[in-house]
Amino acid sequence: MSQFSAYQNILPLIKYFEQYHPLSKGFIADHVLHCRKVGIKKNKFILSPIDHNASLYFVVRGLVRGFIKDNGKDITTRFSFENETIGAIHHPDHATHHSIEYLQALEDSEVICIPFTLIDSVYSLYPEANIIGRKILSLQYYAASERSILARIPNAATRYKRFAGTKPTGVDRIPLRHLASYLVMRSETLSRIRSKEIRLDQ
Repeated sequence: MSQFSAYQNILPLIKYFEQYHPLSKGFIADHVLHCRKVGIKKNKFILSPIDHNASLYFVVRGLVRGFIKDNGKDITTRFSFENETIGAIHHPDHATHHSIEYLQALEDSEVICIPFTLIDSVYSLYPEANIIGRKILSLQYYAASERSILARIPNAATRYKRFAGTKPTGVDRIPLRHLASYLVMRSETLSRIRSKEIRLDQ
């Protein structure tokens, strides 16, 4: 693959970074060299616990969910849409290279793999990496806080409405069973809540 083609493949990621800070040529060149875009078919895994947990993923197109298994049952932990990052649980000291989380494409998707080794190296090489990283980390912290709050809301309908308010254009793309798992309710309960919300909006 030519350098130009490699650049074009990760251009969505470059544009994503540029919204937070101007990028140096070296920063861009390192990402062109080490990042790669991958197509994932619907329902296929991007990552599972048997895989080496070596990258963060930027969603170019599609929808990705994170989940764990408990006694054979899927428990959905998160969703990521276009122009969002997602990764399995990764301890910052690299003590473990595997995770209990799975990452699965819920639609035909394209993701850009960003190796954790690259993330570590650009922090020491390029000043803008620290600014961009801090801003992205603050977004991730906010999203994690929202998930924490959501999990503590006792009323099922309130949980759904809060989540729908944070993903107004994407919630209908999530399969019912996965959204019900994420919101800790039965699919039948979620279906009733959504039907009621639709009637109220009419």
